[in-house]
Amino acid sequence: MDSPSNQGGGLSRRRLLASSAAAGGAVWLLRGLVRPGSAYAASAPPPGFPAGIYVYQRAYENWAGEIRTDQLWTCAPRNPQEVLDVVNWAYSVGWTVRAQGRRHGWSPLTVADGTPAAARVVLLDTTAHLTAMSLEQQAADGSARVRVQAGASLETLLAFAGAGGYGVASAPAPGDLSVGGALAIGAHGTAIPAVGERPSSGHGYGSLSNLVTELTVVVWDDDAGRYVLRTVGRAEPDCDALLTHLGRSLVTEAVLRVGTDHNLRCQSFLNIPATELFAAPGAPAGTRTLADFVDRTGRVEAIWFAFTDCPWLKVWSVAPKRPLTARMVDEPYNYPFSDSLPEPVARLAGDLVSGAWASAPLFGQVQYLLAKVALTGDITDVLLSGTLVRDVLTGDVLTHLLAGGLRSDLWGASRNLLQYVRPTTLRETANGYAVLTRRTDLQWVVSQFASFYRTLLTQYAARGEYPVNGQVEIRVTGLEDPFVCGVPGARSPLLSALRPRPDRPDADTAVWIDVLSLPTTPALNRFYRDIEQFLLALDGDRATVRVEWSKGWAYSDTAAWSDPNVLTRAIPASQRAGGGPGWDEAVTLLDQLDPHRVLSSPFLDALLR
Repeated sequence: MDSPSNQGGGLSRRRLLASSAAAGGAVWLLRGLVRPGSAYAASAPPPGFPAGIYVYQRAYENWAGEIRTDQLWTCAPRNPQEVLDVVNWAYSVGWTVRAQGRRHGWSPLTVADGTPAAARVVLLDTTAHLTAMSLEQQAADGSARVRVQAGASLETLLAFAGAGGYGVASAPAPGDLSVGGALAIGAHGTAIPAVGERPSSGHGYGSLSNLVTELTVVVWDDDAGRYVLRTVGRAEPDCDALLTHLGRSLVTEAVLRVGTDHNLRCQSFLNIPATELFAAPGAPAGTRTLADFVDRTGRVEAIWFAFTDCPWLKVWSVAPKRPLTARMVDEPYNYPFSDSLPEPVARLAGDLVSGAWASAPLFGQVQYLLAKVALTGDITDVLLSGTLVRDVLTGDVLTHLLAGGLRSDLWGASRNLLQYVRPTTLRETANGYAVLTRRTDLQWVVSQFASFYRTLLTQYAARGEYPVNGQVEIRVTGLEDPFVCGVPGARSPLLSALRPRPDRPDADTAVWIDVLSLPTTPALNRFYRDIEQFLLALDGDRATVRVEWSKGWAYSDTAAWSDPNVLTRAIPASQRAGGGPGWDEAVTLLDQLDPHRVLSSPFLDALLR
């Protein structure tokens, strides 16, 4: 029953827990039900479409539901030859082909929002059949090469490598990424060498693209007068443009170098204030700063829920043997409280979607307390919190959170610690940037951002605006080092956000900054624009800011990917910074490999020029 004390202003318990509209919104956001519309065979497929390849119409929808199209023609080739058949058909009739993976991305690199059914484009689903993998080569130095088709999931790839005793130093948290999609955008995890650490063979600290030794891609052949499959070795001139191609090419298969797997330990801390963790350089001795944790273990992630004081800090370390206090895990996805929020919390998320945006501070506090209880078992803060929080974190919820055991100290094979985001997690939108800097300036970067973010959030709230109801996520990686792939003559991926600046060898670190919030939150795009403009204006001697291709960027006050100055000037300039091969060479090479622009889109044509 509702408590009389909750009948006044703000969110009542009745509204918090019983709104059917909120519940519906929560289901859409939390239960993994954002899917393309049902596929159906049409009576008249595109004229001349290759016989024997099933083609149907289906709406494309991305991770957060912000990009949705009409029913577009879609097919699922069973082998690379059928890929070629579709591409050459498209060339002959003036259509385009867009490779589609698992749609776990935010930016319109596959297709743009609102693409109409009349568009002369066919989506090529790689995930249905192009999923084979094999152990290609084992080396005496403990590394190996794995051959994998583009539609295989990253989770399956890491499980396959792990079964053979191999792994990677870092990987994206979601496992439901296609390998082709991850390579196309330079997907990354969080890792740099700890102080004194020497990486073993096959382990790198940049993007997954930098591990590639060979690609098989669709390219135009002048002599044949058609598109063909071509295998491109890492040292060949075209490969560096293809490693992070943003969807401007079509990869059917890749070979990646992996190293001997290392068991990891992951410890969670929720008692370090943001003012301490993100303190400005020069803080008193004993201050627990993010840079200090990076120096100790090299692998950290800070998750800072909106309107809360203490981030959730995850710290990974290499641990060959299980520490006495650590819990052994033998599967990935070990944070069920974030994979599928308890029903009362899901309803609160639904309330936000239904328009109660001012409850963002409450939602941030609830998310933090969920994590703290599930990870540490400490319910003190819950008991001391306000009535509304206690109404959400009921006894049943707390019992459920504690039933699975505490998870603040985990140990196991690398993939079981690196992958922790399921498709059922909260469907938020995100902006994304990589700030390239000197390692000695890492703490300066996070302190500058944290101070600006906190001030900006307060300014918006003072105007009655609550654009952020998710969290800030901060990771730290190294830059691309071609030596890691083990191929003499290899170069860095030209379009990777982690490509080093030739003139700044001292800039060896990237700080990744994302701000997450529920889609359609009022004032969110304006807030993101303020963040973006602040980052782009950081001290150019200490920071080079590049966009994270899979996320949101180029914000106007009303939309992402729409500021012409960022699209046509700031982004190319950030990739050209320092000289050397980069933006212009990559654009030229990709155009040469697909001169008829069959493997392109209007958005990419405007971006890559």
